[in-house]
Amino acid sequence: MTFPLDDRTAERIAEVIVDIGGPYERKTYQLEKLLRHAGWSAPPEYDGSPRIEWLSEQLIDRKENRSDIERLLCRVCDPREYEDGESSAEEFREAINTRLAAERLVVSQTGGRPVLGTLDSDGEQAVFSAPEDLDRRLRLLIEEEEAVDLLVNRVNETRLCQDSGAHTMAIIGIGSFVEGLLYALLTERDEKIRKNGFVGRNGRNTPANRAGLELMLDTAHEKEWIQLDAKDFMDNVRKYRNFIHPRAELEKQPRFDKGSVALCWGPVQAILNDIEESIEPVR
Repeated sequence: MTFPLDDRTAERIAEVIVDIGGPYERKTYQLEKLLRHAGWSAPPEYDGSPRIEWLSEQLIDRKENRSDIERLLCRVCDPREYEDGESSAEEFREAINTRLAAERLVVSQTGGRPVLGTLDSDGEQAVFSAPEDLDRRLRLLIEEEEAVDLLVNRVNETRLCQDSGAHTMAIIGIGSFVEGLLYALLTERDEKIRKNGFVGRNGRNTPANRAGLELMLDTAHEKEWIQLDAKDFMDNVRKYRNFIHPRAELEKQPRFDKGSVALCWGPVQAILNDIEESIEPVR
């Protein structure tokens, strides 16, 4: 993924977002709100300078912070930002992508969610990969350092599988990472879950150490940490993880390839973006 963004690209993106004189022109308070909605830590206060110049400076100041820039780009293209939803979001996505083309980046609608990917060699298809800057991002979310180390190692091992052509094992690794991420977050941040476990759809408690990924996704959605479409988007990855059992793979014969793995990183990015927008950092 091409980061950091070139300063001129940042300036062009700021022009799109502010939309001076256009139908979607953003006032100063709307710009501040947009940065908060994108989950920026310590979002800046407007200083009275021209809006495009001010927003350009914020983008350039944080250009090394991939996660903040990525979440902002996706938030600008998110239907939740607009009263008419998808229509306005699509206009912004087209405009943003025009400016991102030189960086070989693209915001795609994948499973109903805006997700940032890299353009393939033909410049036509979005390719998704493991979230960037993962170690730093996880340490802002999870207190227990051992858990972060384990999760980062799991992603590194998944990348090795992906690069060596072990596509099924890579997809299993992706599902395992998300399960570990949600388990660490939910058990750290919810005392009831630590003591009593997870409450299932039947109203019964499941001990935390026996909860599956489906139950953790449901719980994270109930807490409004992740959006419904992100949860649904992840369900396919959860089902693919079942191919850790050879019998299931023999029955379904999924025939995964490198494209399958790339697509599975999309929901991981959507879930991580949602979580970073929704909960306070621990550091």
